Amino acid sequence: MSVDGTVRGAIAHGLVVLLGATHADTVAEADALARKLAGLRIFPDASERMNLDVSQVAGAVLVVPQFTLYGDANSGRRPDFVRAARPEIAEPLFERFCESLAAIGVPVARGVFRTHMEVALVNDGPVTLWLEIEPPAARA
Repeated sequence: MSVDGTVRGAIAHGLVVLLGATHADTVAEADALARKLAGLRIFPDASERMNLDVSQVAGAVLVVPQFTLYGDANSGRRPDFVRAARPEIAEPLFERFCESLAAIGVPVARGVFRTHMEVALVNDGPVTLWLEIEPPAARA
């Protein structure tokens, strides 16, 4: 991942996470999402079964802040971003998510919040997931 031609975050093997936040997200959801991601058994074992998590394959995570994930294009031709959290909410949640992953022991490289980033990745495998942690009120 680069900004203005300068590499700001890179990993050799692991996961690229495009991270968005909504107005309802909290530190609790950021922590829960970090735990969920760190424990996902999506890497192949010796039998080629998805049985290993990112730490078990000596992987890392590149986390890219991406408010546009919550863009809504259901009406009209221009998406709105009403569901996306404002920067003063989203940036601390982005930082907390990265810190939580690192505290679990997962190496983390970070994108740069509120910048135009160029992200290059090699999608090596069949797994692309959308993960979302619902706030406790939504689960009730």
